[in-house]
This record gives sequence, structure tokens and C-alpha cells, in this order.
Amino acid sequence: MANLTISLDENLVKQARIKAIQEGTSLSAKVREMLAAYVRQDAPLKAAVIPKLPTGGSGGLMPGIDPSSNRSFYDAMDADVDMLKLK
Repeated sequence: MANLTISLDENLVKQARIKAIQEGTSLSAKVREMLAAYVRQDAPLKAAVIPKLPTGGSGGLMPGIDPSSNRSFYDAMDADVDMLKLK
């Protein structure tokens, strides 16, 4: 079996591990299962909803968002998703 290194948001990995454990499996097994389904095309993956990043009134990013930091973008997207849930 081959090993694969991927970069994922830490919070997403934690939530996925918890869900896998609740389902009596491992995160690695779930990734293998989803990747196999993707290759077979018999169970298409759901499209991800990508929220828009919060911008200032004149365009550009809102204050506090560091364009050189992935974490800054993730936090901004998470905050935007949380705002959408409140509506």
C-alpha cells in the first residue's frame, strides 16, 4: 500500500477523525473509500460550498486578513460560513 501526504486544515482533520471513530472506522479507511469511489465514478463527491471572503466596501480584503497566511484565509472563510448559518 502506498503512503500519501496531503495538506488539510487541522480542524477539518480533527472533526473527520472523530466522525470516523464514531462510525467504527479510521480516517485513512474513509479517505481510501472516497478516493476509490472517485476513481470508479459510481459515487460522485458532493461539491464543496466555498464561501466568499469578506471584503471591504471598496474591494480588497478586510483588515486583519493576512494575504500571506493560509490560516488567516481559513479563519475568514470559517467566520463567513458561521455568519451564513446564523441567517
